[in-house]
Amino acid sequence: MNATVLLAFAAVTTLVVVVFAVVWARTRRVVTTPAERAVHTTLHTASLAARPLRRGLDASSATEAAVHLRMLLAEAQAVALIDPDGTLLAWDGPFGGLADQMQEAAARAVAEERRVLVGHRDLVPGVGDLAARALIAQPLVIEDVGVAGILGVVTTTTPGPALLGAITEVARYACSQLELAELDASRARLDRAELRALRAQISPHFIYNALNTVASFVRTDPDRARELLLDFADFTRYSFRATGEYTLLADELRNIDRYLTLERARFGNALEVRLQVAPEVLNVTLPFLALQPLVENAVRHGIAGTATRTGTITITAADEGTDCVISVEDDGVGMDPELLRSGTLDSIAESRHGSGVKESAHVGLANVDDRLRAAFGNDYGLVVETAPGAGTKVSMRVPKFRAGIRP
Repeated sequence: MNATVLLAFAAVTTLVVVVFAVVWARTRRVVTTPAERAVHTTLHTASLAARPLRRGLDASSATEAAVHLRMLLAEAQAVALIDPDGTLLAWDGPFGGLADQMQEAAARAVAEERRVLVGHRDLVPGVGDLAARALIAQPLVIEDVGVAGILGVVTTTTPGPALLGAITEVARYACSQLELAELDASRARLDRAELRALRAQISPHFIYNALNTVASFVRTDPDRARELLLDFADFTRYSFRATGEYTLLADELRNIDRYLTLERARFGNALEVRLQVAPEVLNVTLPFLALQPLVENAVRHGIAGTATRTGTITITAADEGTDCVISVEDDGVGMDPELLRSGTLDSIAESRHGSGVKESAHVGLANVDDRLRAAFGNDYGLVVETAPGAGTKVSMRVPKFRAGIRP
């Protein structure tokens, strides 16, 4: 009897264990397989290497990237990064005594734009470098640029096709990141060139008129002339400042107020200015001198271009959720809206004034539109609303916050 009970109990226990095992096997969550973990680790390491390389190749970025590039090359005992001039920027791992030979190999790789492999027979190792079997200098070649640097690898085994293929792919990946860094640098250079063009646009047509206006008050109202001259000095100091591609809306509006003070002195009661700004958007960041051309065009072509030479400029800055919407509106001559369908700011510039100033207006409006899109994306270009005889309204939408963009 006892044996039968024990047997039955054992059977029930076994059944429970089996059922539990089956249920657990069916319901358990499989997080990752070893292969998936390996892929994840590789991708994560590659992303860590990409961050410094996106800044370009220098001693700082090379030092940060080398450790991750070494992890991507499992058979590499040491990794070096060398600039095109042969300067060793970073060395991660042992066998530092081979640095001079690595630089010699790098010089050959740069000159011939091909991989250079120095085998064990040709190595001259130091006392601590006897285990090294080969070093490889792989050029980092960017299309239309040339050799941007050298990826150096030291191994303790004779490199086979698998390792050489891996070095080629890692070098290609590094090249893609350096190419993006070069594109970023080119865009920054272009932004600076466009900003210089915008500053050049301000000087010819405004400075002459402003100085003439100041001169007209020198005898009749010296105090007024002095105040206007100080406003002019502050305006030019801000407009031609040497640093910063971005500025605060508050600073941009402050400089526009100086500009309008000088223009009101010139036009007298013929120019009225209305300002409607939500206080919470004053600290919004926008491209430097992005708003100035809009106001200047409104005065030049909306007011000064009218037969009566009278008009109103309205500047608004409204809080719209995550964005700030800034607009400059005049009640001047306007333009044919059909020209807007072409989508070119060149047409807008041509329609509003003669050929003598067509280029400068085109540079101003197109410059602002391009810089807004480059900074914030294609959803943030200029929007123009107009009709013949009904004035023109030019608006821009700026995000209240965008990572990496600071005044």
